[in-house]
Amino acid sequence: MSDILILGAGINGLVAAADLAARGRRVLVLERGPTPGGAVRTEELTLPGFRHDVAAMNLSMFAGSAFMARHGAEMARHGCEFVPVARPFAQALAPGDWLGVSTDVEETLASFASETDRATWRALMAEFPQKAGFIGGLLGTPMKRGALAKFLWKAWRQQGTAGLLDLGRFLLTSPRHWLEETFEDPRLHAALSSWGLHLDFAPDIAGGAIFPYLEAMGGQAMGMVIGKGGADTVTRALVAMIEAHGGEIRCNTEVTAIHHRAGRVTGVDTTTGPVAAQTVLATLAPKHLIRLTGGSGEARFDQGMTRFRHAPGTLMIHLALSGPVPWQAEALRRFAYVHVGRSADNAAQCYAQAMAGLLPASPVLVVGQPTVFDPSRAPEGQHTLWVQARVMPPEIRGDARGEITARDWAGAKAAMAERVLDLIEEQAPGFRAGILAQTVQSPADLEAANPNLVGGDQICGSHHLTQNFLFRPLRGFADGRTPIRGLRLIGAATWPGAGTGAGSGYFTAQEL
Repeated sequence: MSDILILGAGINGLVAAADLAARGRRVLVLERGPTPGGAVRTEELTLPGFRHDVAAMNLSMFAGSAFMARHGAEMARHGCEFVPVARPFAQALAPGDWLGVSTDVEETLASFASETDRATWRALMAEFPQKAGFIGGLLGTPMKRGALAKFLWKAWRQQGTAGLLDLGRFLLTSPRHWLEETFEDPRLHAALSSWGLHLDFAPDIAGGAIFPYLEAMGGQAMGMVIGKGGADTVTRALVAMIEAHGGEIRCNTEVTAIHHRAGRVTGVDTTTGPVAAQTVLATLAPKHLIRLTGGSGEARFDQGMTRFRHAPGTLMIHLALSGPVPWQAEALRRFAYVHVGRSADNAAQCYAQAMAGLLPASPVLVVGQPTVFDPSRAPEGQHTLWVQARVMPPEIRGDARGEITARDWAGAKAAMAERVLDLIEEQAPGFRAGILAQTVQSPADLEAANPNLVGGDQICGSHHLTQNFLFRPLRGFADGRTPIRGLRLIGAATWPGAGTGAGSGYFTAQEL
């Protein structure tokens, strides 16, 4: 019997397994899918030779994680390799108009329309190291009483009462509020507010300002990294590290029940047979934890897991292209991410429509161009394109334009994909002519492939203030503990939430 059983070979499960195995613990990872990696996988989704990141493309959080600080040298020996990106993101506004952030501050500022905003940007960059130290420290602190008290005491000594209150106010601020009180140009509001939608923060949702701020300042200061040959460079290295230390990963093994007796976990049933265990780390959406355990025996916990709120869905389009995207604004051809959306108001409207169950009239697009920086992912001269359409209703009640009549994703997927491609074509005339092949994944498709993506929610739960920090996934359980002794919840549903930083897996491994 293994010391520790891990359910799910996503990034958090693999990081926990690798760290524990390196410390001499016997670990067994069970994965329902045919391959490990979860959201951090790369596959030939369109044509042979075209390698597409299935979900995560930006690996900056993983590259800068506490896990990599400890195990980076060994990961490199197992083949983990990153590609630096000097131009992380841009915004396509009205066709031909754009704004972009690169590691060259003068290049960034040249795309701004306001001299006042240029001065503000320089001032923000000057204070970024200190402010990022506080925010990074908070995101890297387990939500446990002792660790949090120690962090806040240190922050108070550094910042003082006024400074700490100002930072607290910032953490509660919506993207639009922060952007409008900071910058003049609505183009800049649009460009930075798009980042909020990555974590379920529409422009007017409290608590969302932190994400546009971190992506803007972090992109300017450090750029971005993607995986050499694909995001799966991380997964393959983690698997090799686990196996090198005696750990085991079993794919095509679905857990059908988690057993517990007298308040303690005893093991699991799987499609290939039972597995006994006294310590189980489960990378599950909260509702699946309750389904598999049959309930923990504590009503508040069980109700909280059942009522856990998921973010709206995502429509993914993977494209094989004969050449680069012919952006009307040619500068956009040099960026890793291009957000497509004309204004912060457009983002707010899109979110409101999706939350009402409507197919958005003009979804916000995240267009990833990885082969601009890593041509090894496609045949010579050709490209892959990675498109997220945010945000989408998991269940369709109507169409904001009144054009799509289908009320299920099987019927609406093709028409919605055409709407998305129309938005890119508007910014890049002739774009469709370069499409060699495409794969479209609706919110329903995403959940069918991975039940943790409830309703196509790729971040495993809203990050709104009532479900973040001490409340992720539920007050009293932000460290991943459950009422069942030996059973821990890890993954994006627990603090510090979504992304490739794998904080919850690493926190739990450290504690064990």
